[in-house]
Amino acid sequence: MGRADKGIILTTGTTFEAKKEARRDGVPPIELVDGDTLLEMFEKLELGVVPKQTFDVDERFFDEFQK
Repeated sequence: MGRADKGIILTTGTTFEAKKEARRDGVPPIELVDGDTLLEMFEKLELGVVPKQTFDVDERFFDEFQK
């Protein structure tokens, strides 16, 4: 408990105990952001990433040409 109203911790993973401690009664809440959530945030804001469209090959389309 310090002078902050809220804290944010970035981590690669979040355990049940960490979540419990982050919401402990009597102290300002701590926002836990795991790796997956951080990636989602970067994608949503397009921060440091560029959207890219990809295609999968439909191999069934080519079946008749292999005969």
